[in-house]
Amino acid sequence: MKYTQLGRTGLKVSRLVLGTMNFGPQTDETDSHAIMDAALGAGINFFDTANVYGWGENKGRTEEIIGSWFAKGGGRRDQVVLATKVYGNMADGDAWPNHDKLSALNIRRAVDASLKRLGTDHIDLYQFHHVDRSTPFEEIWQAIDVLVQQGKILYAGSSNFPGYKIAQANEIAARRGGTIGLVSEQCLYNLAERRAEMEVIPAAQEYGLGVIPWSPLQGGLLGGVIKKEVTGGRRASGRAADTLADPAARARIQAYEDLLEKHGVEPGEAALAWLLTRPGVTGPIVGPRTAGQLDSALRAVELELGEDLLSGLDEIFPGPGPSPEAFAW
Repeated sequence: MKYTQLGRTGLKVSRLVLGTMNFGPQTDETDSHAIMDAALGAGINFFDTANVYGWGENKGRTEEIIGSWFAKGGGRRDQVVLATKVYGNMADGDAWPNHDKLSALNIRRAVDASLKRLGTDHIDLYQFHHVDRSTPFEEIWQAIDVLVQQGKILYAGSSNFPGYKIAQANEIAARRGGTIGLVSEQCLYNLAERRAEMEVIPAAQEYGLGVIPWSPLQGGLLGGVIKKEVTGGRRASGRAADTLADPAARARIQAYEDLLEKHGVEPGEAALAWLLTRPGVTGPIVGPRTAGQLDSALRAVELELGEDLLSGLDEIFPGPGPSPEAFAW
């Protein structure tokens, strides 16, 4: 496994991030534990989750599964850089006020609940799952500063933030003093969805945030979905199925799969390897449902994409270009 530092911090993390969103809803506890063991054995030390994972009546279940894995001992917790998120409503039954978003009250409540489910005394990276338009960053940073002083969290990151909010958050943190501000941004970014290159990634680079792309295969769209349909494999669903319903988009994905077949490269591995070539990217989040899917992701770390292939990918999926020229000129 290859490692890099998370943004401007001294924290060393693997270039693949283990996403755990499937743990509970699609992968049972036993298999989830096996995947985490395999990931750690392969050198992946960066695990990502969120308090709402498990969803619906089972929200929080994913953190509990990770906690039961930590409880097995063997140095598991000490070897993992643990990231979770706060924002979604965690109240039982009807949604109560102050049980969601980023008020100081909810941050305090949510972090204690996550620590209990995870069975640990600290969270390495505590991420804001979404922008809270109602809570000023002065209040958010005050709450985070207290948690850092208490030793409950070490770093703070954002997720799904626009570029201007990254700038605003870190400028206010700098004015307050005594806080490092955001150190990472977790955003939707892949070959088929490159809008983050316009503002989010430039802002992250300017302020020294590591970029952690989620949905690196665009919901399976970049994982050889057409070939799987033809050969009787798992059919596209969700975002991927919606995209393939558009003839022009389907033709683009077919061209992508044809290009990679010509170069003898598996589509899913190429999509991950492409992200690893992108400036500012710490590592993409991979969310395997099975150990086999994890093996495929691991191969991407060692995959070298030639200039011809990279150029071909840019032709099929052109990025927006540099900011502000992409939208101003």
